[in-house]
Amino acid sequence: MHRHGYQGRKLQLEAGPRRALVRGQLTSLVLHEAITTTEAKAKEVAPRFERLVTYAKKGTLAGGRALRRELLTENATQKMLQELAPAFANRQGGYTRIIKLANRRGDNAPMVHLSLVLDGAKPAAEAPKADVKAKPASRAKAAKAEAVEAKA
Repeated sequence: MHRHGYQGRKLQLEAGPRRALVRGQLTSLVLHEAITTTEAKAKEVAPRFERLVTYAKKGTLAGGRALRRELLTENATQKMLQELAPAFANRQGGYTRIIKLANRRGDNAPMVHLSLVLDGAKPAAEAPKADVKAKPASRAKAAKAEAVEAKA
């Protein structure tokens, strides 16, 4: 079978549930400005969010309708148009940040923290620290780094 023209990740879901999952994650990202999810889902959601920001920044009727078509709640649409679009007005892209976390305990899935890059504003939610036990050598490096930071 040919591979041409196929794009995106299937995420082990049929088309309808996959669309619903992505729309739900987009809505949560807009409302909470940060989500913790698997790496594959984050890599699927981030470009779609970038496109929504582009629609919102245009400020046209068609752009607003495109936002309403993708986002699940009117609150998310209003926040995108009134708060996030002006915050991203001076940015030419790169509206999201993906920070890798420790793998999920149950199935060892790679987890990430997907957050918005808001200039001049404090991030809505700091990335949770990974619960990974460090090796003794890295503990020494970490202690040395903390000592350098304490002096500064």
